[in-house]
This record gives sequence, structure tokens and C-alpha cells, in this order.
Amino acid sequence: AAGMFLRLLADVRWRAADPRWRSAARCHRSTSAAAEAHPVPLPAQAQVVICGGGIMGTSVAYHLSKLGWKDIVLLEQGRLAAGTTRFCAGIVSMARHTSLELKMADYSNKLYQQLEQETGIQTGYTKTGSISLAQTQDRLISLKRIASSLNVMGIPCEIITPKQVAQLHPLINIHDLVGAMYLPEDALVLSASVSLALATAASRNGVQIHERTSVSHISVQKGRVTAVETDRGQIKCQYFVNCAGQWAYELGHSGEEPVNIPLHACEHFYLLTHPLKEPLASNVPTVVDPDGRIYIRNWQGGILSGGFEKNPKPLFTEGRNQLEIHNLQEDWDHFEPLLSALLRRMPDVEALQIMQLVNCPESFTPDMRCIMGESPTVRGYFVLAGMNSAGISYGGGAGKYLAEWMVNGYPSENVWPLDLKRFGTLQSSRTFLRHRVMEVMPLMCDLKVPRWDFQTGRQLRTSPLYDRLDAQGARWMEKHGFERVKYFVPPGSDLLDLDQRKTFYKPDWFDIVGAEVKCCKEAVCVIDMSSFTKFEISSTGDQALESLQYLFSNDLDVPVGHVVHTGMLNEKGGYENDCSIARLSKRSFFMISPTDQQVHCWAWLKNRLPEDSNLVMEDVTWKYTALNLIGPRAVDVLSELSYAPMTPEHFPSLFCKEMSVGYANGIRVMSITHTGEPGFMLYIPIEYALHVYNEVMNMGQKYGIRNAGYYALRSLRIEKFFAFWGQDLDAFTTPMECGREFQVKLEKGMDFVGQEALLEQKQNGVYKRFTMFILEDHDTDMDLWPWWGEPIFRNGRYVGKTTSSAYSYTLERHVCLGFVHHFDEKTGEELVVTTDFINQGEYEIDIAGQRFQAKAKLYPFSSLFAQRRRKDEEELSGYQRE
Repeated sequence: AAGMFLRLLADVRWRAADPRWRSAARCHRSTSAAAEAHPVPLPAQAQVVICGGGIMGTSVAYHLSKLGWKDIVLLEQGRLAAGTTRFCAGIVSMARHTSLELKMADYSNKLYQQLEQETGIQTGYTKTGSISLAQTQDRLISLKRIASSLNVMGIPCEIITPKQVAQLHPLINIHDLVGAMYLPEDALVLSASVSLALATAASRNGVQIHERTSVSHISVQKGRVTAVETDRGQIKCQYFVNCAGQWAYELGHSGEEPVNIPLHACEHFYLLTHPLKEPLASNVPTVVDPDGRIYIRNWQGGILSGGFEKNPKPLFTEGRNQLEIHNLQEDWDHFEPLLSALLRRMPDVEALQIMQLVNCPESFTPDMRCIMGESPTVRGYFVLAGMNSAGISYGGGAGKYLAEWMVNGYPSENVWPLDLKRFGTLQSSRTFLRHRVMEVMPLMCDLKVPRWDFQTGRQLRTSPLYDRLDAQGARWMEKHGFERVKYFVPPGSDLLDLDQRKTFYKPDWFDIVGAEVKCCKEAVCVIDMSSFTKFEISSTGDQALESLQYLFSNDLDVPVGHVVHTGMLNEKGGYENDCSIARLSKRSFFMISPTDQQVHCWAWLKNRLPEDSNLVMEDVTWKYTALNLIGPRAVDVLSELSYAPMTPEHFPSLFCKEMSVGYANGIRVMSITHTGEPGFMLYIPIEYALHVYNEVMNMGQKYGIRNAGYYALRSLRIEKFFAFWGQDLDAFTTPMECGREFQVKLEKGMDFVGQEALLEQKQNGVYKRFTMFILEDHDTDMDLWPWWGEPIFRNGRYVGKTTSSAYSYTLERHVCLGFVHHFDEKTGEELVVTTDFINQGEYEIDIAGQRFQAKAKLYPFSSLFAQRRRKDEEELSGYQRE
């Protein structure tokens, strides 16, 4: 079998490369661990124990040793690279939708290119290039978006015509193509050989590698990893790294403290053929046909072709699977749609003799992104798994980032999109994972349009108002498992069309959201924002205040009843969280954070708050329903319901007070809306939610009240230049870089985390600035819409990317938010970004290769709103005079 041939070849090279391993190569005929001799005993202790000898485990070991950590043990239950790595198709491609994944793939490509020279082990690295085909205009737009990102990162890439495709690969049928994307730097490797080369280099740097050693249990004391139990004895350690691939889920649950690693395996099929009569050249480009759901690469003069079918087959739902992965059962009936797509794309394949249909397991995650980082529940327990069939492309970069995380405390890039803490326990249900991966695997090839939503695992976390809102036309999206309203479909609209039409252009909900925004500005709207993360922190003495003063950048020693916007910063001054904290009493605080902060923020605080029985932190997210009452008439609605004056004189901005609303007591009312518009947030004990909602809607009828969703909220907050954590703010963004100095009290009388970094920035300046862009020559009806991640150009030179965007119904134009950098034109070195640098440039935003002029601002467009209103009034008065 082809896979066995690669495995045996790699085995020989690995054993020949390192003399220490020659004596260990005994009894390989048997697959039984009992039959395997163990000439080298396990060490009693190590700094790091890595479980898993595939591409991920060996990459982590390699990069840790490069960073100077030597006391490392890598354990593999079978043989090195005998898991999914062994069956990997070996395609290294940089055609990725996000810049983080693109950077990981680019680094992997460069690493594999020099690995053979470094280790002496042939990795089969061949630079073939790749061609991604487009059968539709929408697919071509998607490829153009990727090409824009690749080009500004210096990775060669071009959009080509069908005729150019035929010139690059004569066997490809081009009759149904509208274009393609060509990446000349993409490559092929022997995956098992790459893994063994990384292991060889790590071994030479002092890493101990033990095959035929199974990890059975992770010992934890006081929330930290202390030891690893194996079938050959215990190893005491400070760090454990779970790189067990498809076994990572079970291994995570084998410790004293379970670590949830949400991934699930599916069967993945690919075909191997004998060579063509005229064997394919070794450097013929790899072909990816996402509309046909297949990929095609050269394999020893023939082809290797697999794909991602619409009806995948999950594996091992019942629990632990076999030690080593063997080729699973062939299923030609299941592979037939992919085979038909292959024959359409390469008709000459019909004459080829098929060697084998390979069926191997691949691990997929709930959101199609890999899993990386430290466990939120166990310190020193790190994870790198769930590669969604891109393990060889990400292997080098992912191993590098995790090694940096362990050694330096954080990687060199913002890896939040991959962080294990983006998931909660709810995503670890076996049933949820089985159903979700059946959706995820086909999505690997589906068109990624703005704001698409998963369909499986829904209605899991819902507000008490879910049924009520759903009956009124709510259309839902999901965040951290929580259902949130996008917008409300008015009675009589074509519901099916609104739900199912996907486009890169003006969406069908445009007018619906516009009406909700108008109501927020002129009357009053209600948005259910119950998904916000909510913590209560209290103490018997001053412990809560003192701890929070150290962990947050703003001054929280404010009078009772005041609300403070503040950042939870890291040592470099970057945002680990952006939140609002209300002081409920002298010793009690109520903290509101973004929805996806529930696990991350809890772990961050838990690891840094002092162990004091008098200091209590409680997650009260589920205890409160949150209603956002937005608009100038919100004050009237709430005044009548509470029989209390709610005007700014009686209820100033950023104020919090417990009130009665209708019959319900204990409603926490805050004078903030997270949009810049007037209004209030109501935090309602969950049992009163329906009553308060009904009272608000009934009372609001005379003020023109209506429901609204998060799309309206997004438009409002972006036109007011409000940054959101996870979209605009991250662990590499400081308050100084995004105009939030007012949320920092550098002189509050005590030190806080990140203070030194902010003081340094205040003195020396910043190297990026959060900037607002209004598109000037963009036709909302005819042009492609910005999304996020679009390149920003200043005077024709690339200076950064957008982080979020929305249509401003007030300005009647698109607004993008993003960061501007200042690169030296000769050296590329980053320079300080000044206000003059921002204001004196001519800007363009690149949307799928087309550039649109944009005006840059460092402050909200409120002055423009006023100018527009004055202009409208003048026109109106002029009309009346006539």
C-alpha cells in the first residue's frame, strides 16, 4: 500500500539519521506494545512531556528545543508519524481565508524547505505551486479576497484566466471555469518524513523520544499539571502538551481535572492511481476545485485526489479507537460523487488504473479552526490539535506559536481565533460534535460569504425571551453557543429568500436593518443582549477593590452606583478583555464582558486573583437577562414604568441603580447602550425577564417601540467609532493605539498590569493607530461590500488591514475600522504613527482587488452628522420658502 511504503521509507530514514535509535529498532514486526522492547527507560521527571509523535507533537518539540528548552520528553503510543500524519496528502498551501492561518502556512512552507538541509533527511519537498479553480463569479470573488491578503504579505499570487489554467496544467478541463488563483510557492512534502525530520532535529537538541509508550493519566494538584502516568511508569513534569490528534478528546478527559478539547474524527477519502502513460512531472501544480469539492495532486507520475463530500461519515463516536491508524474500509459508493467530479475535471483519469482508495480519519473542530493554547482549568496543560485536514500546512507555524506561548507567556501573533478558551464545556458534547463535524467537513469547500451561520448545534443557549422574539420574526445567529438576534423580518416578507440567499454584495436585509437603526435614532428599540458575560466579584474587606485595581487599567475606586469602562490588560498593555464594571457596593462589583469572554476572562482572573476565602468571584451570566433600551424615547418608557425620573440630571451617564420595573424588583439599570446612542441597559433577574419585556413593549407602543438585532447595533457602534474586543481589540492592541487613553488612569495611586508598557508608549509613541475610514467612491448597490480583513493603502502603499465594517445609515456610506502602521519605505521597519501621518495621507481600501478611496478619521463622525442635519434643514427650509 502507498501509505505503508511512505511509512517504511520514513522509518528507514529516521533510524539511519540518529545512531541512538538504531538499538531501539527491534521487534517492529509486532504492533503490540507488549512485544516491543524498551531499551531506554523513561526519565523520572522532565520539564515538558509531549503526547503525540505526529506532525504537531514533533513540531512543538522542535520549536521548544530551538527556544532553549532541552528537558523535554516526547511520547508516542505507536510509532512516530503513524497517526493521521502518515496518511496526510502532503499539500502545503497558503490559500487561506484568515491572515493568521496564512502566516502559519507560510512559515511551515519556509521551514519544510530548509529542513532537509538542516537534518539530512529527505522530506520530499517539491515546489509545485497550486491552482484554485472558480466555477462561479462568487467563487472568484472569494479567491480575489484571498489574493489581496496574500499580495500585501509578499506571497506571490495572481488571478488567472481559464486559458492560463490550461497552460499550467494541460489535463484540466476548463470549459466551466470563470477564472482561478495561482500560487507558485505552494508545495508538496512527504508528511511522515517531515515529522521524522523534526523529531531528528529535536532529538539532536536534547529532546528524548519514546515510542510504544501510552499516556493513561494526567496528575493535577492545586490546578497545575504535576505528572504524567504511562504504561511504563510516571514522569513528573511542569508542562504537558496534548498533541494526540484524534485521540486528544479522550486524553483530555483522562486526567483528574477534565480538559475539554472539542474535536471529532470523520472518514476522509482519497484515490491513488498508477502513473499516466506519460507520467505527470513532479512539479505539475496541485489543483483545488472547491466547487467540485476535490483536490488533485501529482503522486509518483499518477495522481492523488480526494475531497470533502456533502455527507461525511463521523468516526469513533463511542470512544477510544485503535492505537495506530490503519487504512479504514473502502467505500466506493460514498466516494462516487467525488470521483465523478474528478472525471469531469480531468477526463483522462478514466483511462488510469486505480491503485487504492485510501480511507483515513481526520479531526475536525466546531468552527473549522484548529485548537491551540493552555487549558482554562489546568495550568501547564497545553493543547495543539484539530487541524481540519490542514495539519501539514499549519504544522510548522502552529508548533512555533505554541512553543512561544509556553516559553514566553504568549505567541508572537494574536492567536485568539485558535485559542482553546474560545470554547465552553457545551461544545464538548459528543452528540454536538458528531452533528457539527458533519456540517463542518462540507463547509471546507463551501463558499464563505459574510456573516454565514452554522446550522447544527443550535438553540443550545437561549434567552428566556427566545420563543417570544422568534414569533415576532427574529432571525438568529450564534455566538459562543448563545442564540442572538440578527434582525427582525417584518410581516409579509419573503422569509425563505432572506434566510438562504448568500452574497458578497448588498444583502436582502439592508432595508430591514436600516429601519431598525432609524428607530434607534428617532424613537426607541429593544435588543436582547443576554449573551454578555457577567461576573460578580465581592469580598468581606477591601480585597475585591485592591485586586481589581491591580488587574484593570481604569480607576475602579469610584462612588457606589458608578460604571467604569476599562481594559483588562496583559504585561505588554494589550487587551485581554474590554469590559464595563459597575460598583454595586463598597465591596461588590458587577462586570460585563463580551459573550466569547466567558471562559477566557474567568481563567485569566482566576489565575491572578489571590487565593483568599474572603474574595468571591461568581459567573452570573445565566442569572440575568439583558435588555438594551436604545433611543431618545428610552427615557420616557423607563420613567413611566419605574415611576422615577430618568433624565440625565437624575440618572447621569455611566450610572447604575437597582430599580423596580413594572411589578419586578431588583432590576439593575445602567445608563449605557454600547452604541453611543442614548438609552439604558437593563439586567433583569431571569425569572422576571418575560414580565419586564412585556411591560417595556406595552408601554413603548405610544413611543414607536420596536425590536432590533445585532446588525443594527453593529452599524450604530461602528459609525460612532466604538471598538469591540475580539474584532478590533486583542492582546496585541493597547488603549494608546486605539484612542482609549481616557479609559486608563496611569496615576491612580497604585500599579496595575500593563502600566509600564503604557507609560513607555505615552513617552515614545505608538506603532499603529486605530482609524476610521469612510468609503468615498463606493456604490452601495453595485459594488462589493467590505467585510473585515481588507488591505488599507496610504498613498499607494500598504499600511494595515480593516478589523470591522458596516454600512452607516446616517452617513449613507460604508464605514470601516482598522489599524494604520507606518513602514519605512526602504527598510520596512515600523515607525511611530503620528496624528499628522494619519491626517496627511490619501487612503484606499482594497475589496477583492478593487480599491476604493476612503477618508481617514481619528475621531467619530459626529461633526459630519451635524453638518448633514444642518444641510437637510436648510434644504427643507428652502423648499418651504419656495
